[in-house]
Parts: sequence; C-alpha cells; structure tokens
Amino acid sequence: MGYEYIDYQKEPSGVGVLTINRPKALNALNWDTLRDLGNFIEKDFPKEEIKALIITGSGEKAFVAGADIAQMSEMSSAEFKEYTDYAHNVYSLIENIPCPSIAAINGYALGGGCELALACDIRIASEKAKMGFPEVKLGIFPGWGGSQRITRIMGVGKAKELIFTGEMISAEEALRIGLVERVVPHEEIMSEARKLAESIAKRAPFAVSMSKKAINSGSEMDLQKALLLEKKLISLCFDSDDRVEGMKAFLEKREPDFKGK
Repeated sequence: MGYEYIDYQKEPSGVGVLTINRPKALNALNWDTLRDLGNFIEKDFPKEEIKALIITGSGEKAFVAGADIAQMSEMSSAEFKEYTDYAHNVYSLIENIPCPSIAAINGYALGGGCELALACDIRIASEKAKMGFPEVKLGIFPGWGGSQRITRIMGVGKAKELIFTGEMISAEEALRIGLVERVVPHEEIMSEARKLAESIAKRAPFAVSMSKKAINSGSEMDLQKALLLEKKLISLCFDSDDRVEGMKAFLEKREPDFKGK
C-alpha cells in the first residue's frame, strides 16, 4: 500500500489496527497524513475481511494532537476550505465503514484528534489521555464535525462548555461526561482495545453492521421513521445465512461459524 504516515495490520481474529504514524509531530494531521488516512479508508481498507477496526496513534504521547497548526496558519481561505472539506469527507468515511471502529486513545486527542475519536463508534482512553477542543484559543472552533458529533454523544450543555473554554480534560473527566466509554491503565490500552474488538469480531458480522446502521441512521430521524428503519434492517438480518447459522448453533449448543452474509 505504501503509506508514509499510517500503518495498518490485519490480525488473525479479523481485527484491523490502523495507526497514525507521525510521532515527532504528535501525529498531527497535516495534508499528507490526512490524505494517507482518506486514501486508505476509501481505497485500501479491506472492509469485507475486517470485523472490527482499532484506530490509534504512534508513540507514547498522542493519539492525534490535532490538525497541523503550522501548516494551517499558512493557508489561504480557499485552501483552508479545501482542507476542511476533505477532513469532513475522511471522518464521514470512517464513521460509515460497515464494521465497528474503536478509538484507542493513548495520549493527547485534541481538536481534530478528538474529532477523529468522535467519528469512531467506541472510545477507550488511557488513564494518561488528555482530550479537548482548543480551537477557540486559535480563533476558530471544532469544524471537522466536532461541534455536531459531540452534542449527539454527550448533550449540548457539556459540549458548549468544552468548546467555549477550549480547556483540556482528563481521561477520568471524559469518562464521567460520556466522551469515552472506558478508561484503562496506559500500558493496557491496546490489549483492552483488542479484547473488545475480538469480542465484537466473534459476533455475526452482518447483524453487527446492520445494528450500527440502525443506530447511526436512526439517531438522525424522528422516532417513527427510525422504527421503520429498524424493522427493515432486522428483516434483512433474519434473511441472512448468519441468522440461520446463529440460531442453529444455539440449538446445537456449539459456537457459530459466521460468514458475514
């Protein structure tokens, strides 16, 4: 694949691990890193093979420290708009991959890095992680989906407090307010993320994918439309080979052999 700023590996369990690899810059997302991420997800991510994806950052200090401020400060308005449009597209691609995604937040997740974590389905943080949106200190605000996704995850009031103050919060505070789902010892961040990903990977892939679609799409609809979507998607699951295998395995008291269809 030949990417300079990301690494990817597929594990035997059907789990993929995608690492942002620019540790000297705390994995900040300059244009080249963002393009690597976008091109991989759009063109090379083996979505038919992977049952859960872990996204993390290289090194001991950062998940993704944010956008590259040095590069951003040199942009014209037109260049900044292109940069932001592209980031929105990349994060939407991540949000909508069929399998669940897990952000393993191993350090600083600030600005665009926190927004990347929000585009993932589940967030696990190291006890050393620091999260926040410092953009208002730079004269902008979280514009890579952060101002919208965060309110859907943890409510308007706390989202406004984080964005308006621009302050960093600890992993424990992030857990308390619902920004992350788990906090684990720093040295266990990847093992815990793998444990969760492997647990998901054992389930019926088609059913997991449809449940993700039901939650993501349904959350944007009124309740009655969302319930209709739920009925449609669960009917698709019932007609799948995985449903036949899952129920047969249950009755035969054995582990199912799911094929993802």
